Formats: sequence, structure tokens, C-alpha cells
Amino acid sequence: MPLTTILRKYRWPIALALGLVLIENVAWILEPSLFGPVLDALIDTAQKKPGLSVALPLTLWITAFAVNSGVGALRRALDPRIYLRVYADITSGIARSGRARALPIGAMATRVGLFREFIYFLQYRVPETLEQAIAIGGAVIALAFLDYRIAVACASILIPVYFIRRLYAGRVRTLQTEVHDRLETAFDTLQDRTPDEVRDYYLDVARPQQQIANWGAGAFGVMRLALLGLFLVVLFVAIDLDGFTTGQLYSIVAYLWTF
Repeated sequence: MPLTTILRKYRWPIALALGLVLIENVAWILEPSLFGPVLDALIDTAQKKPGLSVALPLTLWITAFAVNSGVGALRRALDPRIYLRVYADITSGIARSGRARALPIGAMATRVGLFREFIYFLQYRVPETLEQAIAIGGAVIALAFLDYRIAVACASILIPVYFIRRLYAGRVRTLQTEVHDRLETAFDTLQDRTPDEVRDYYLDVARPQQQIANWGAGAFGVMRLALLGLFLVVLFVAIDLDGFTTGQLYSIVAYLWTF
């Protein structure tokens, strides 16, 4: 069953799960911009300066925090119910189809395992990607309201990072397909071969997996270098060029770290 078929068949439960991810993370990305005014109001109150009451900014921040926490808790409770039920339906279909086609038990068991990776992708990788998109986009937009130069510095590294990620994803996709193809015969290998042959088989499977790890390490290192340059630019702008309040500095650091 292709991934598109799974998405079409179970679109409403999956849409509910992803909708909760969206609400949770929008509330989360708003928190730093709402907590900064709380700090400024507290400082003004302590110094007996006329200014905004603490009550309003504190209420807004607590509301965003409550939405983030409440929806996050609900999502973590619902996700297993949704995705485990989808997985149970898929494995039932694999068993029914495999018996009708008289497939070997090993091939059926391997396909069940590979579809578990599909469910893992839907349950964890898709929300993770959505969270990253909201974090990156939300951080750049929020920083633009504080200082456009910081937002431009952040946005400028998105293009090289995008191409690095695209190169990495394409290479990993090819290697992951190779791993899956080799694992199709795992059950038969354990059943029919000697211990030394089994060891050689899994060493052969491990080679593309090690290549995936090497690509991941390289992409991680390049992105960390890009972020180091970004941090230095933002420090210069924030400290030398602008007279930010304590709350604004907090928001900048929080969004920069999120980015």
C-alpha cells in the first residue's frame, strides 16, 4: 500500500493529529514575544515607572502557555490511538493479501516491519517537519518585528541550508531504499544460512546505514558552522546597534535559539 493511499484512506484521523501539532506549535512560537513584555512590565513595576500593567501581558503569556501545554498533552494521548489503529488495519491487509498470493511468511513479516516505518514517519517525522517549519518561519517573522537586520541575517542562511538538506535527503532516500531491499530477505537469511553468513549479511546491510550516518554528520557540521556566523552577526546588531529592553533581548535570544 503506497503512502499516498494511506494518507487518502485515513485522511481525517491524520488531519486531526496534524492539526493539533499546528495549534500546539503556533502557541509555542508566540510565547517568547508574549513573555518579553512580562519582563519589561515587572522591571517597570519594580522601578516604580509608569507603564503597562503586569496583568495583561502576564494573562496573554499564560494563555499561550496553557494552549501549548494542553493541546500538547492531548496530542500525545491521541497520537498512539490514531496511528496504532492505522497500523493494525495495514498489517491485517498485508496478512490477507499475502495469504491470497501465497507469499512466504518471511516476506510478509518484513513488509509488516517496513510499514511500521511508514507509520513512524507519519507519527513522528511529519509532525517534526511541521514543527521545524513553524519554528523557523515563526522565528524569522518575530525577529523582523524586533529588528529587520536580524531577520535578514537569519533568512540569508536558509537558501544554502535548503540545498544542503535537499542533497542530504536525496542521497539518504537512495540509501534507505537499498537498506529496505536488502532487509526483504532477512527472515530467510536467519532461517537458511550459517551464523557466519548471517553476520556477513547484516554487515552488508550496515554499509548503506553507515553511509546515511556519514551524510547526516556532514550536514550537521555544515549547518552548525552557518549558525555560528549567524550568532556573531546577531550579537553585533543586538548589542552595538540597538537599545533593546530586557524583554526584547530575551525575545531575540529565544527566537534565535529556536531558529
